[in-house]
Order: sequence, then structure tokens, then C-alpha cells
Amino acid sequence: MTPFGPDALALLTPTEMGEADRASAAAGVSGTALMEAAGGAVAVAVGERWPMRPVVVLCGPGNNGGDGFVAARHLRAAGWPVTLALLGAREALKGDAAHAAGQWTGAITPFTPDCLAGAGVVIDAIFGAGLSRPIDGEALVLIEAMTARRIPICAVDTPSGLDGATGEVRGAAAPADLTVTFFRKKPGHLLYPGRGLCGDLVVADIGTPASVLTGVAPKAWENGPGLWLDAYPWPRPESHKYTRGEVLILGGEATTGASRMSAQAASRAGAGLVTLAAPAAVWSVYAAALTNAIVRSVHGDGDWLALLADPRRNAIAIGPGAGVGASTRQYVLDALATRRAVVLDADALTSFAEAPEDLFRAIRGPCVLTPHGGEFMRLFPTAGDKLKRTREAARLSGAVVLLKGADTVIAAPDGRAVINANAPPQLATGGSGDVLTGFVVALLAQGMAPFQAAAAAVWLHGAAASEFGLGLVADDLPQVLPRVIQKLKDWPR
Repeated sequence: MTPFGPDALALLTPTEMGEADRASAAAGVSGTALMEAAGGAVAVAVGERWPMRPVVVLCGPGNNGGDGFVAARHLRAAGWPVTLALLGAREALKGDAAHAAGQWTGAITPFTPDCLAGAGVVIDAIFGAGLSRPIDGEALVLIEAMTARRIPICAVDTPSGLDGATGEVRGAAAPADLTVTFFRKKPGHLLYPGRGLCGDLVVADIGTPASVLTGVAPKAWENGPGLWLDAYPWPRPESHKYTRGEVLILGGEATTGASRMSAQAASRAGAGLVTLAAPAAVWSVYAAALTNAIVRSVHGDGDWLALLADPRRNAIAIGPGAGVGASTRQYVLDALATRRAVVLDADALTSFAEAPEDLFRAIRGPCVLTPHGGEFMRLFPTAGDKLKRTREAARLSGAVVLLKGADTVIAAPDGRAVINANAPPQLATGGSGDVLTGFVVALLAQGMAPFQAAAAAVWLHGAAASEFGLGLVADDLPQVLPRVIQKLKDWPR
């Protein structure tokens, strides 16, 4: 395993992490050894983050609390003033947590808000990522007190109250400045609201063998080049414009800027040719604005079918500025009937809001759907967390579904999923989704599989926004993309 490949980017649910721990034990790494390493890693992280000050360690009744006991012992040995409070009775602890508590020779303070008096930092080791019920009772009171007092917090695994599988808050969770987790991240570290509660995230190596991932077989990953870089379509010496693929984009009559941005983005992302099908009434607008695309006049479905008849147009994008209605629905159905790669966004999706099953039946080839939250709600069930909803949408539609947002999730019909974490806040600007459509369709035209193309495009989109910085408008993204791609060429493998 390399530190940059798919295994390094794997995300493990709390259940899968439990399987990894059991596999570690079978491989000869005891739970006691893992807990000792985990608590030691927390102590190191706290010492690196804050100068020495009074620290309060809040321990829960399970293994997360055991990690807290170990961290407290290490910090006290290093000279830190340590106060430890335990939820429940020491005698009730079991297994590795009981062993860790037995190594603690200091006092145990009552688990009340009074224990926070004078604290310079709090280690939150009350509950871990596997919490399945809402926080209540004494734990709720103390978490609310931590939140109100705004004491710096280091969370162990996740902030107590955060569901590591979904990123959802179970009743309450105190925002952490630092979270230390172990072996691999969890989906809840990347999905909102959890991502906003974790602060800086440290993944500590505690001795879990990387080989355990084979048995766990994760199906979710953090998005990054290690997932798709081997399939990235770099230009080759023998390449020409037709081997680089030809993108066909449908333009709209009322909103002409959206599809123009998609066309510019597709050109910058490496498509050999880009053809934009412009409504006849506004053909001149498109023709005057686009110098890197062929602009064809379209007057009705017959002209669109004629453009689709050329098999060299191997990837099609419909949606940005297309308009909502029957004509867009028909254009989509025509494109899907070719069984070539198709990207559907915005108006192309909303046009099927009253009969989404008509769209799903028509998807028989490579297809990527790129809804934002509102468009998603018009087509798909909305129950469950974001990861679950996106996976279900992919299964229902038979397409790769890219559910946009600060925590974009991409899911394939077979259940594989990635969560993107590199998108900066400045991407929240009109037209950025149209640019993303262009990136996706360009990578499809160059031969990337839909799941990989969607993941790569989303990561490049975020990297381009970060490269540009504040003041970003959507038009800037294609212009800065070449710098990002050049850096990608030197990415460690």
C-alpha cells in the first residue's frame, strides 16, 4: 500500500472500524496495545497543539473513555496538571477500558460541569463514533457546558454526540478545535454537520495493520488523486483532437451564459473538440462569445438528432441554461438513446421532476447526474443521511450521482461512494456548477469511466478554486485549471 493510493483514502464506518479492530486482534495486535497507542497519540497531539496548561479529561463508559484514561496518564507523566472525570462507575468499565482505568493512579472527579473549572483544554473522550442514540442525562449537561464555556477541546475519535457513519448530531455535540482519530477517517468526519464540528483532524497510526482493509472491503473513500490518477487521460505524443474526444453541449435560449461556461470548461479540461448546439434565435450570441468551440444552430429535435448522428461526439452534456420543459426532456431522451456518455445537470433534471422514472428507464449507458440539493429532492427520496441518499439515488437511476455541496458525495450504482473535502467556500458562486458539468463531460469524452470522471472533476474543481483564492467567479475556474493539472502531473504515486 502506498500512502497516496485508494487504501489510504478509505473511509470506515464505526462498524467497519470494529471489524478492523477484530482483524487486528486476529493478526496479533491486542486491543490493549491499540488503546495504549490511541491514548498516547491523543496526548502527543494535545502537547503539539497547546502549551502546557490545566487539562480536563472527560471519560465515558466505553473504549473511548479508555483512550481518555491513557491520554490522561501520558499527559500527567509529562508534567501537565490533569483532572479526570468519569461518566459512570469505575467498577462498571469492562475489557480494555477497565485495564486502562486500572493504570490510572490519580483521582477521579465527579462528572459535573464543576469539573471544567480552570480548564485550559478539555479532552472529550465521552463517546466515540459509534454512538447510536441521542445524548442525554449527565453527558448532555456536560457537553452543553463545554459548548457554552468555549474551552479549547480535543475530541477523541469524534466529538461526543457525532455519528461517525453519517456526520449527524445525536442530540448535542461540542465543537472541537482538534479531533484525533485512528487508522482511517470516518464518513462523519467529512459530512456536514460533523465536518464543521471536528476542527483540525489528525489521523493517528496506532499499529492497525493495513492488511485488515482486505477483509473489511470499504466502499467509501475520501476523494483524492490516489483514487483516479492512474486513469487520468494525459495527452500522448500520438494524440489528436478526435482521440481526445468530442463533447456536445446543449445551449439554452434564455440563459446563454451557463452552457458557454460549460463549453469553456470542457475545452480547458482536455476535450479535443467541443460543439455547442445553440438555439437558432440566439446562435449569434454563442458564435460571437465562443472561440474554442464549434457553434451549431439547432431549431427543434430534428437538428439535435442530426448532431447526435455523428458518433465522434462521444460525450454529451445537457442542463445548464437549457430551460425546463418538454423540449429539454426530449433532447435528454435522444441523447440517452445513443448510449454514449451523458452528463445531466440543472434543467435537464428538473424537466423530469414529475416523472423521474421516465428518466431512470432511459439511462442505459454511461451517465452522470449532477444535482444540487433542490434538484435532488425533485427526483429522489430524501430520507437518510447524505451518503445513504446518494447511494440510493445511484441505485434507482442506474447512473453515477454527484450530489453537490460543501461535502459533495459521488455514488455509483454498485454502492461505491466518495466524499469530497477540498472545496473551499468561494465555490459558492453562480455558474460554478456549470463549470463542473464541463469538467465532467470532458473527462468522459477522454475515456474516463463515469465514477472516476465525476470524482476527478469534483476534485479539480475544488483545487482550481483554492488555487485562485478569494474573489473567485465561475469564469475564473477554467482559466486556472491548467495550473492545477500541471501540479497534478507531479502528484506522488
